[in-house]
Amino acid sequence: MSTATTNGAANGTATNGAATVATRSITEVEREVWRLCHDLAARLQFHGWHHVSFVRDKAVHFALRNGSDVALVEVAALVHDVNYMVRRNSLPVDGRSLRLDILARAGVPDDVAARVDEVVEEAEMRTRHRDISPEAQALSDADTLFKALPVTPVVLAPKYLEENGITLRELAHKIVGEQRNKHDAGYYFYDPEAAATYSRWATANLELWSCIVESLDDPTVNDLLTAVS
Repeated sequence: MSTATTNGAANGTATNGAATVATRSITEVEREVWRLCHDLAARLQFHGWHHVSFVRDKAVHFALRNGSDVALVEVAALVHDVNYMVRRNSLPVDGRSLRLDILARAGVPDDVAARVDEVVEEAEMRTRHRDISPEAQALSDADTLFKALPVTPVVLAPKYLEENGITLRELAHKIVGEQRNKHDAGYYFYDPEAAATYSRWATANLELWSCIVESLDDPTVNDLLTAVS
């Protein structure tokens, strides 16, 4: 059963005040995304079901805290990374057609599906800003937390490299380039609880990747990486 379903109204719509997505539609979206993740598991080493389910659960938690539309946030979390099913090393916009198709087949109304797509775009790390909507904040915090987990650089970063066909240098510059300004400007996390609990992890993670960027300018380090690869 989907996470927001437990908070649904008696009329069968999962919501915290705005009737937007029926619980049966959330279940259908979840089932379809799970199926795609299962079928494409060999390709989705980083953005597979383990990532989707983590982000979904945390996004619902943050949505409940910030008073946003819980059902809409849950659906957005389920489909936020389907672009990686379409093309490796891609952007959310590259998954729009698949995203909207999944939502339509699950019975999500067109206007709600359009709002889900907007939330996914708003929450994108590369372009998000301080004043995104509460729904996008909940999704962003969940996805950002996955990136900031202390285990991510150790266990999951190699899977990201393999999945997306990029180099360590490219990934390090991507992380520092996209995340450092949000961290320094004070909106790496939007939720105060998340900021208080996880900012130390985020700071350490960014410092690590900044050090990696610096180290890759050392010819000896590059010789080492060439030797071990």
